[in-house]
Amino acid sequence: MSNPFAYIGHLERELMAAYGRFWIFAGRTWSWLWIGFSNRRNWRLLTPQMYEVGNRSVFVIMVTGLFVGLVLAVQSYGQLEAMGLAERLGVLVNLSVVKELGPVLAGVMLAGRVGGALVAELGTMNVTEQLDALRSMGTDPIRYLVVPRVLACMILTPILTIYADAMGALGGWLISVVMYGVASEPYWYFTKEAVVSWDIMTGFIKSVSFGTILALIACYKGFHCRSGAEGVGRACTEAFVATFIAILVSDFFINVMLESIYKALWGFTPLVGG
Repeated sequence: MSNPFAYIGHLERELMAAYGRFWIFAGRTWSWLWIGFSNRRNWRLLTPQMYEVGNRSVFVIMVTGLFVGLVLAVQSYGQLEAMGLAERLGVLVNLSVVKELGPVLAGVMLAGRVGGALVAELGTMNVTEQLDALRSMGTDPIRYLVVPRVLACMILTPILTIYADAMGALGGWLISVVMYGVASEPYWYFTKEAVVSWDIMTGFIKSVSFGTILALIACYKGFHCRSGAEGVGRACTEAFVATFIAILVSDFFINVMLESIYKALWGFTPLVGG
């Protein structure tokens, strides 16, 4: 468009329309999530999706979580040693991994691996009119295709986050004990004292939220991609960017909400336990 104001107005209108379509899509998915899966026969659609989301992602999540723990320990050791707190390195590493980096890491990694696969698969079905074929047979594509994928991501993202947390703790232990000679017992003792049930629940809530976000965005982009190979490829890129931004934004608001709840219930807690 030659008029820049007209272009901005057109772009804003398109964005608002896409925003509305997404929430309609999400609402239909949630309605089928509770209604369609009350029948146990529908769970047979879930098993292959759980294999794709979970089994094929374990290795990359574990390797990434391990090196995140290694990097955190290397960066934090010098500062804690200068303060005489080297034995509490595990507190800083494991609190960071459990509450923040583990869920975000799992969400972003799954957005790249699982989200891209979902967009490519559903986008190809959309381009080849397989979605229209399902509708013509009286089957809702959202119930048949989207709900199993969303549910698989919701269930398995927390489990994959646990793998990332465990490998991050192991990475911090390797740097602390093997590389810098910190005693192993204080590393785990102070970690046990500092990482409480609330921190674990915080990571769980975040991981479920991030898994739901990435599945909904990926499925939506697959259902609404443009025709041709270029359209599917562009949808994959847009889905990853949108998911990455949505995870960071939702992470902020979840943190604010959970911190407010924690302070209202238990008040202030120190950063380093003990």
